[in-house]
Amino acid sequence: MKRPELCIGIDVGTSSLKALAVTRDGAVVATASVEYEFDSPRAGWAETHPDIWWRATCEALRSLTAHDAVRAGDIVSVGLAGQMHGLVLVDSDDRPIRPAIMWNDQRTAEVCEKAQREITPAEIWRLTGNRLLPGFTAPKLIWLKQHEPETMRRAKRIMLPKDYVRLRLTGAIHTDMADASGTLLLDCENRRWSAEMCAALSIDTALLPELFESTTPSSRVHADGAQATGLPVGTIVVAGAGDQAAQAVGTGIIAEGSVACTVGTSGVIFATTNEWRPTPHGVLHSFCHAIPNRWHLMGVTLSAGGSLRWWRDSMCADLVASARTLGVDPYELMLNQAQSAPLGCEGALFLPYLSGERTPHADPHARGSFVGMSTRTTRAHLTRAIVEGVTCSLREVLALVRQTGARVDRIRLSGGGTRSPFWRQLMTDAFDLPTATVEQTDGAAYGAALLAGVGAGLWSSIDRATAHIKDSNSTCVGSDAAHFPAIARRYAHAYSALAPWFSDQAEQDRAEKKIVD
Repeated sequence: MKRPELCIGIDVGTSSLKALAVTRDGAVVATASVEYEFDSPRAGWAETHPDIWWRATCEALRSLTAHDAVRAGDIVSVGLAGQMHGLVLVDSDDRPIRPAIMWNDQRTAEVCEKAQREITPAEIWRLTGNRLLPGFTAPKLIWLKQHEPETMRRAKRIMLPKDYVRLRLTGAIHTDMADASGTLLLDCENRRWSAEMCAALSIDTALLPELFESTTPSSRVHADGAQATGLPVGTIVVAGAGDQAAQAVGTGIIAEGSVACTVGTSGVIFATTNEWRPTPHGVLHSFCHAIPNRWHLMGVTLSAGGSLRWWRDSMCADLVASARTLGVDPYELMLNQAQSAPLGCEGALFLPYLSGERTPHADPHARGSFVGMSTRTTRAHLTRAIVEGVTCSLREVLALVRQTGARVDRIRLSGGGTRSPFWRQLMTDAFDLPTATVEQTDGAAYGAALLAGVGAGLWSSIDRATAHIKDSNSTCVGSDAAHFPAIARRYAHAYSALAPWFSDQAEQDRAEKKIVD
């Protein structure tokens, strides 16, 4: 009997790495996941040593290949997905020089302000289709040149988080169009590095990795990678994609009119377009899709599920302990408790800006805030306020997508936050559109596996690879939808009122830092 041909998808996430094995008919036969933490050396900073991702990859792949349904000899290709915008620097021996600076790191706010006095936002938009934001890769490079010049002198190449895993697995330094879009160094319209943008920011183009489309078989597993992971030597590794483009492939968001809402550590609204359509002033990201000659619009709430995780770790130890005893997910208990509070939380609301914010407020100084509390406010109110706050933020992003004239025919929900029927209904009502989920919840890893399958010839195209993906758990708009405009207005007013305070606090923090330094 012929053994199945398997594709492996790996997603290098913010707080965990996921790997799964997929057959030619799209079935997932085995999964593995490894959690890890990231460091925050200062407020607003976020770093992870790249070797943490590599160790997690080895552990996950060893677990995967030990599964009864997976034989190493059946694996024909590997696809990589991962968190975008992070900066990994390696020296002449291909070893990391320092911890990676991650997507949710906000230390470059002053760098961005200064850079835009030297190259105007209009020029940045012309060259890239986007705007200069602290979380992107380019300002991290500028910050390091200013604050860690010796680090930059030692740097031979730069890469994105998933591409460090590729380096350890294959010895190759490559990236893909979708992930490269988030560096702010890519000419997204023409799908090539922008020599003009690099020159304007004084970034050496020799540091940049080679570019490929996502399904290109760009490298193969070498002997060291095979020994560490259990994969066969010579296994194809395709270029892969940034996590959001891979997530879109894994959930079937590949044609114009299809929109995804993903709630992981961050929250993302993702809309596929069949043509290059940058938004004025770069208010939404305009990036390359994982599919050649397609692009996408994207807006990001930096701390979506991340806000709920912070709340779990900081304020819900009793529920975590109860969940351990009951053998359930602590988020299930937290969201069950949240449902006992009324819609609108009796005036309490939460701004989910624990890591600053990106869309629609490009504000690295914004901070997470509870407002409107009273003596009636309970933990249930506050938990619900977090969920409603994240949902209101995503609602604002969706409104920006609609304002571009892009079609929004349907919304597919994915990510850990959408496993909750309560939160799915809340988002459906907030968006005032029917929603659906797909059976595969690990969309980025699944999308990476499908990209790998196309690269290995199991499917002739991404369209063919995703043809089996169908809606499930459809949710209809409920009666609470009528109340969301008022809740959203209160949410928007709260940010407007607090924005000057956020800015003043940032100035005070800078002044205090100068005194300490």
